[in-house]
Amino acid sequence: MRKTYKIVLLLLIAAIAAPALFAQSAPPATGPNLTVGLVMVGPYNDHGWSQAHYDGLQYTLAKIPGTKLVYIDKANSADRPGTTVSQLGESLVAQGAKLVIFSSDDMADEAVKFAQAHKDIFVIFASGDTTWKDGKNYKDLPNMVCFMGKMEYMKMVAGVAAAMTTKTGKIGFLGPLINDETRRLAASAYLGAKYAWVNYLKKDPAKLEFKVTWIGFWFNIPGFTSDPTQVADDFFNSGFDVVISGIDTTEAVTEAAKFQAQGKKVWAIPYDYAKAIDEGKGVSLGVPYFNWGPAYVANINTAIKGTWKSHFEWNGPDWKNINNPDTSAVGFMKGTLAPEASTAVDKFVAELAKGLNLWKGPLNLQSGTEYLKKGQVATDQQIWYLPQLLQGMTGQSVAK
Repeated sequence: MRKTYKIVLLLLIAAIAAPALFAQSAPPATGPNLTVGLVMVGPYNDHGWSQAHYDGLQYTLAKIPGTKLVYIDKANSADRPGTTVSQLGESLVAQGAKLVIFSSDDMADEAVKFAQAHKDIFVIFASGDTTWKDGKNYKDLPNMVCFMGKMEYMKMVAGVAAAMTTKTGKIGFLGPLINDETRRLAASAYLGAKYAWVNYLKKDPAKLEFKVTWIGFWFNIPGFTSDPTQVADDFFNSGFDVVISGIDTTEAVTEAAKFQAQGKKVWAIPYDYAKAIDEGKGVSLGVPYFNWGPAYVANINTAIKGTWKSHFEWNGPDWKNINNPDTSAVGFMKGTLAPEASTAVDKFVAELAKGLNLWKGPLNLQSGTEYLKKGQVATDQQIWYLPQLLQGMTGQSVAK
């Protein structure tokens, strides 16, 4: 009888230990001379989102000698019909990649599919929340890391620049597709504009118009999206004299330059890429941009050294210098700003550095539903998963 109990006890111990014994672990260290694969949703030289990632990897190559980059751009259904993003990742593995980066929120499902199928390959999902244990989409993937920059801060700065510049009180936001990310970034720009309008200019918030128009994707795909050139023109032709871009390409500033050449006083703010302001010299008020290099260096080094651990990062600016290329995940490069507007931008950045939080109640959603009670500070989850635009903004909140 005692022998039977002993056998049962051993079986119970084995059953309890089995998950730990057979749990998936991170791939082994790659060692030096790592080949990194990068999948980009748009052209590598789009002067926007994809180029910011591409340049972030060029920074990484310089910081980690021996590292090699192979990449595929234009990873979208219009440019590559019939080919999935996970298949593109596999083609990079065939070229020797031991770490593959999926660099767009649009790739979420395919990045997960790839990571599950290739447990021996390190995976970075830039802008995703898959490895955020407190997020809605968490999956236990030891070979995956997710990170995103806290662009909310820099979109607020863009909103301040817009509010301090507009002469009509009408600010347009040129949006891509509608999802959690794009809602919270458009709302951040609005919060910054409203703050400057009320606190710096001492104007009635009801006199500020902030309209969002979505094109349907991150950049123009003829026959599938609305034409961002036409959307920008519609804004400028209807009294909106500042357009803040949320898309990956630079139509907002190129159209603003065209209108200014016709004698109209209009301005724009591009997005994603620090040098995007060069597309509209004289009309670009500045650009909120991502600096992916430091996060890539830090995480790729863990794959090389064998210290990789699945986790999620939401990386903020270096408040000592938001444009420090080695330390700040997001920044704002000032463009053509009037002295008063430039001073206001600097003042606002200093206030943010000291703890100013615009994601604080009272705030309502666009529908009028209470979002944050008076004095309530939004959690990271409430910001990340913003369900609607905010009250005071016009435009569509949910994709049809």
